[in-house]
Amino acid sequence: QVQLSESGGGSVQAGGSLNLSCAVSGSTICMGWFRQVPGKEREGVAVHATIRGAVARSYATFVKGRFTVTRDNAENLLFLQMNDLEVEDSAMYYCAADIGHYCYNPLDLDPSGVKFWGQGTQVIVSA
Repeated sequence: QVQLSESGGGSVQAGGSLNLSCAVSGSTICMGWFRQVPGKEREGVAVHATIRGAVARSYATFVKGRFTVTRDNAENLLFLQMNDLEVEDSAMYYCAADIGHYCYNPLDLDPSGVKFWGQGTQVIVSA
């Protein structure tokens, strides 16, 4: 069982930055960040996985090099550093673990393969 708790959301102006954090309890080799706006499907943002001892990351196309996902294993934390935020980045951001159907596909950005979810943290970007 994995439990997740996000923090770090807030309101910023376009061009600003936020660093989301996710406290992790339990063991998982694949985690990620997803987001959702009302009326739209949840979508993958970034994933972080340990594959054969090496760290691998994957990002959605819309990230365009603006976000970085990292993990601090010693502190059991997952981060999403978001820079150059755009109004379109406004959403509820969710931490996820055991993505890709129990890490079978550990870089999968499809939310349907996620086993564990956090409660979400709101990000609002104003023009």
